[in-house]
Amino acid sequence: MDLKEEDILGDKIGSHWYYVSKGRALTRFLGTLRTKNLLDVGAGSGIFSRQLLDQGIAERAVCVDPNYAEEKAETHNGKEIAFVRQDKGPYNLVLMMDVLEHVPDDVALLKEYGDQMPKGGHVLITVPAFQFLWSGHDVFLEHYRRYTAKMVEDIVKAAGLEVVKTRYFFGLLFPLVCAIRFVKTKLLNQGKIEAHSELKLYPDAVNCALIAAHDIERWTIFDFNKVAGLSVFCLCKKP
Repeated sequence: MDLKEEDILGDKIGSHWYYVSKGRALTRFLGTLRTKNLLDVGAGSGIFSRQLLDQGIAERAVCVDPNYAEEKAETHNGKEIAFVRQDKGPYNLVLMMDVLEHVPDDVALLKEYGDQMPKGGHVLITVPAFQFLWSGHDVFLEHYRRYTAKMVEDIVKAAGLEVVKTRYFFGLLFPLVCAIRFVKTKLLNQGKIEAHSELKLYPDAVNCALIAAHDIERWTIFDFNKVAGLSVFCLCKKP
């Protein structure tokens, strides 16, 4: 999660449809995995760590982000969550939620954390999908690239890890976003892309409708969607 997005959403981040839906997809994707200590790389506000603590998937979370103004520890619903600028582990479960697209060498970063993990440890990765969806939002967040599921799997293998499963999420929005970005970029802006955020707050009714739509997606097509979506989810492990 990018700290820039936290600045936009403020205290509404915990109820925003995107983070609610993605967190629920994350929980489903992890399945029966449980850990005592969770490492959340590039965690921002720690929204996903907090969700996993609430779901009982982790007992304690360490959120890492070099951009934190200060290091601190606090309690979330009776469980410890720490915010530090650096920590590589070892941890049995590492989250990299929209992190790899922010670095020039994604393989090196993944390998750096993977090398510290014990055998059998897992890494959960999400990244934005499909380079043809590149927009001002990517520029605003300082992304280097977008991915296909195959690209993520290749990166995982190059980092010395083993792919467990890969899926796309936000598939219901995929056709709409494709159309909007084509019109904006190709027709209206004639290929010119300027940095801007597409993340915004919606009226409660719209926000709830988007959450409900992605609840349906999560329980229907998510488990086997290897075709299209706005995000790639990949679970991998250290052999």
